[in-house]
Parts: sequence; structure tokens; C-alpha cells
Amino acid sequence: MSIQLLTVTIIFFLTLPFLLLIINKNSKSKKPSASNVLPKRYPIIGSYFAVKSNLSNRVQWITQILHNCPTATYTLHHVLGYRQIFTANPENVRHILKTRFSNYPKGSFFTSVFFDFLGNGIFNVDGESWKFERQVSSHEFNTKSLRKFVETIVDTELHDRLIPMLSGAASDKTVLDLQDVLQRFAFDNVCKIAFGHDPACLLPSLPQTEFADAFEVATQLSSERFRAPILIFWKIKRFFNVGSEKCLKIAISRVRDFAKKIVREKKQELAGKSSLESVDLLSRFLNSGHSDEDFATDIVISFILSGRDTTSAALTWFFWLINKHPEVENEILKEIKEKSDMPVYEEVKDMVYVHASLCESMRLYPPVPTDGKLAIEDDVLPDGTVVKKGTLVTYAPYAMGRMEKICWDPYPTIWGSDWSMFKPERWLERDEAGKWRFVGRDPYTYPVFQAGPRICLGKEMAFLQMKRVVAGILRRFKVVPATEDDGFQPVFLAYLTAKMKGGFPIKVERSSRFMD
Repeated sequence: MSIQLLTVTIIFFLTLPFLLLIINKNSKSKKPSASNVLPKRYPIIGSYFAVKSNLSNRVQWITQILHNCPTATYTLHHVLGYRQIFTANPENVRHILKTRFSNYPKGSFFTSVFFDFLGNGIFNVDGESWKFERQVSSHEFNTKSLRKFVETIVDTELHDRLIPMLSGAASDKTVLDLQDVLQRFAFDNVCKIAFGHDPACLLPSLPQTEFADAFEVATQLSSERFRAPILIFWKIKRFFNVGSEKCLKIAISRVRDFAKKIVREKKQELAGKSSLESVDLLSRFLNSGHSDEDFATDIVISFILSGRDTTSAALTWFFWLINKHPEVENEILKEIKEKSDMPVYEEVKDMVYVHASLCESMRLYPPVPTDGKLAIEDDVLPDGTVVKKGTLVTYAPYAMGRMEKICWDPYPTIWGSDWSMFKPERWLERDEAGKWRFVGRDPYTYPVFQAGPRICLGKEMAFLQMKRVVAGILRRFKVVPATEDDGFQPVFLAYLTAKMKGGFPIKVERSSRFMD
């Protein structure tokens, strides 16, 4: 940051409090009513007050705004004229993620926020760098050997760690935080798949490990940069190495140092072998000639980030929802029982009701509730919204899963008047034999795994892992929320990925519905 820019920034923020005080006195606001939820906007500071007052429930607030816009699209004004467009309109999402894909990259804003953590990994780059990494990654993800490796890793972690832990909790009648347990399960899995390294987070003692803890801190603090009401604040703190930025720097250093150590050890291991024995992603990348240490570190950290919290978040909300809907749980149990004699992969592949239930759970509680792209040229969205060059355009899967309809063709109806219901049947239809058949939705109406050229490479592996966990747990146990209040409604928190505020405390009861 130059001295001139720093001087201007300091002068501006020294005078800003007085401006805010004057405006705040004249705008002591009532809470927005259902008929007036759009945030007030002021000169210079835009909707700063509304943004700041809704930091803790930003996703829900944006959802309410989009519900009250005719085309489910709204332009939010930030400090100093900076604008951000939010949309839950499927045609706009199609336009951003597919039709004008080249005009909506991650952009310099996103990459600068996450560069310290993700470097030039696949989830933080655009253009030719992204094309190259996507091509390399896509090739590896489509191999049968990797799929088999993932199946083996997931089943080993499930049977050797997760099930014994739940069994112990059932015997001892202890309370577990299912969110924490599933995060540990996912972290062990993704590290073994990505690095060939077992962090052993899901041991019975639930150990704290430096790598896992540092990864959690780096993820959360990087996300807070993105959500700051005045975006330059984090850059100032980073410049002076104070507060959250100092903590973030330490956490990232620990993550990257550990990752590079693994990369070096893996390179040495592979150098002494004539053929590839390890089938983890890192070994595959290194063995295919991509041996640059920074490249390997960046891409593997990105894959750990994508696989660590997404599946655990989806499963946490899934188990809460099926407990609230015993009729859904009974249908799932019936399907699991029917498939119990099948080989592992065939078993989960044919679990259409479980698949539909997971899709329905992620409709209401998507692991990634919002995702932003930066317009590199002026544009106009299909609904007529004008997009200026340099504007951040954010589509919101959380809001999209809650849209009854949009008062604008060609989408008069999205999920219908029963959108608030947890209803797996909306993803199913009966075939001629009376059996359930899965019916997918337009990915631009349901962009939980993104859509278009950047659609998630690990989508099928994520479903494989989640269905194995669901079948493995429900075949043996009943998961019961350990809350005294039957009407307990957990709070949805949005960082880089979704979390349940305060965790998900559960009790585990043995199930007599199956015989092992």
C-alpha cells in the first residue's frame, strides 16, 4: 500500500465516524417491515448501516430482500459507491455461470481476499491458469482407480473410526457434537485422498491437531475478510500485522508449511519408485509431471478446503432434518434395508430416496450459501439489471432454495408454495413398476454444486461419501438431538461454507431395525 493511499485512507476514516453519527441521528430506524425490507441508502456510505446491522444474519437478510424484488435481483450499495448485485434468478445465474462465463471470473477481488490462503489453487484462479488446472484435475477425477481409492478411504474411516465412536456414545449415553464429529471425519478423509496423509482427527480422544486447527482458523478469518462491511479494513490490518490479520498470517503459515513438508516428502517417496503405488491426488499430480512445489501445495489445499466442510455441513443439516421428519427417515430405512446385500458402490448408487433426501436437505441448507463473480465488462442480465465493469455479482443458492416463484417469465414458479417443507418426493417420480426414479433439477435453479464450466469436479464423490455415511449410521443407530426444547431451531451460519451455530449436540441410540 503506497504512502499516499494510506494517508488518504486514514483521513477518510478519521472523518467517517462524524459523518456516520450525523446520519445515524437522522435515521434512527425502525426494523424493516415485511412490506419495506429494502435497505436505506445514503450518499458516500451507501447501505453501510443495514450491512453492518445484518452481519450475523447476512444470508437470511439478503434472502428476505431478494424475496421482495420482482426479478429476485437487487443491487446493494456499499461505501464510496461500490456496488454488489445479488440474484436468485435462475436465468441470471445461467447467464453468469454459462452464457457469459468469460465475463464473470472469480476476479481480482475474490483472489486477493483468498490469495494468502489458497495461492494459485484451482478455486482461486481464472483464465488460462484455471483452464490448465481444471484439465489436469478433471483427468484425475475421472479415473476409476481414484474412485475406488475414495471408496476404500471412506469405508475405512467409517468402519474403523466413526461407527465405533457412535457405538461408544450409545453405550456410555454420552452427548456428541455431530457437526464436530462429521467435520473430523471429512477432514481425515479429504487429507488421505488429497495428500495420502492421515491427520487422525477422529480418534476416540477427539485430539486437537495443529494442521486441522490452523486450517479452521485460516478458513474462518479468510471468510471474515470477504464479509467486512468496509473492505479496506482488513488490508490496513494486514499492512500493520495486527488483530485478526496477525492471527490469519500465523494460521496460514502453519497450513502451508505443513502442506509443503508433505509435498517434499511425497516427491522423495515417488523419486525412489519406478511405478505409482500411491493413488492420492498429490501423488497423481506429481507423477504426471506437475512437480512444482507451490503448484502442488496450492491445488491440494484448495481440494482440502472444498471437501472438508461441504460434505460435513450437508450431513449435519440432513440428520437434523430427518429427525424432524420421521416419515422421511422411515422411507430411507426401508431403502437401506432393500440394498443391504449389494456391493458397496452398487448399494449407494441405487439409493435414489437417500439421494433425493440429500438434495432436498442441501436445497434448504446449501453448504456454500453464496458465490460471487466479478464482471470484467459492462453487461445486462436477462432480467434487465445493468452490470457495470468491476461489479461483484453474487448468486445465492440459499435464497434460491427458498423461492416460491419469480414474478417474471420464464420462471413463474420455482419450488412452489410448499418450498419451506422438507420433501424428498419433489425430486422423485414413480416408474412403470412403481419404483422411485430420481428426477434432477436444472442446475441453474439448483446451483449447489455450481453449474456451467466450473461445476464441482467432486460432486459424484461427495454423494458417494454422504450416502455411505447415511447408510452406515442409520443401519446401526438412531441420531437424536440432545436438546431439551423440542421446537429447537438451529441457526444457519455462513462462512466460506455453512455451519450450525453452536454445533449439533446429539445422543446416539442403537437401532434394532437391522441385524449386522
